[in-house]
Amino acid sequence: MVKHNNVIPNIHCHKKYLESSRGPLKVKLALNQASRKKSRRLARAAKAAALAPAPLQKLRPVVHCPTQKYSAKTRLGKGFTLEELKAAKLNPKYAQTIGIAVDFRRTNKCQESLDLNVARLEAYKANLVILKKGEDASGVSQLKGTVQPIDHSKPALEMQAVTDEMKNFKAFTTMRVARQETRVAGYRIAVENRKKKD
Repeated sequence: MVKHNNVIPNIHCHKKYLESSRGPLKVKLALNQASRKKSRRLARAAKAAALAPAPLQKLRPVVHCPTQKYSAKTRLGKGFTLEELKAAKLNPKYAQTIGIAVDFRRTNKCQESLDLNVARLEAYKANLVILKKGEDASGVSQLKGTVQPIDHSKPALEMQAVTDEMKNFKAFTTMRVARQETRVAGYRIAVENRKKKD
C-alpha cells in the first residue's frame, strides 16, 4: 500500500503491443515520421519550383475578428469582396489569376475597411510584375512567406505632465451625474411639454 500523501496506484495495462488471437496491434507506431517530414519538405519545394516566379501565397485582405471580445484585433481574411475589387478596378476572375484571393460571400460593413483593402490592392498592383508566356524570368525573385503582412507594431508611449486640472477632475462624480441626467431626461422633456400645453 502507498505510504504518506501519494497517488494510489491505478495503472491500466490494457495496451496490446503484439498481434494476437485477441485482435490486431493496438499501439500505433510513427516510425515513418522522419521520411514523411522529408516528403512534405520535397513536396513544398516542388510546388514552389512549379509556381516560380509567382509567390507561394495569395494576397489576402485585412479583416476584423468576429465577436465583441476580439473585434478590435485585425487578421488576414479569406479573400477580397467583390465591392473591394470593383473599387480597385479589378475583375474577380482576373484577380484570381494574378495571385489575389477572392471571397464571394463576405460583405463590407464600413467604409474604413473598404478603403483599407482597396489601398492594399492598389499597392499590390503597383508592385505586380506580369510575365508573358515564354518570357525570361531569371531576373525576378520569388516571394516566400506572407504577401504584404500586417504591421502589428505598437506606437511609442507619450509621456505627459499631470496638471492641477487633471488632479481636481472627479471622474466618478462626473459619470454619476451624467448617468442621472440621461435617466431623467425623458421625464424632464415630458414635464416641459405638459407646461407648454397648459
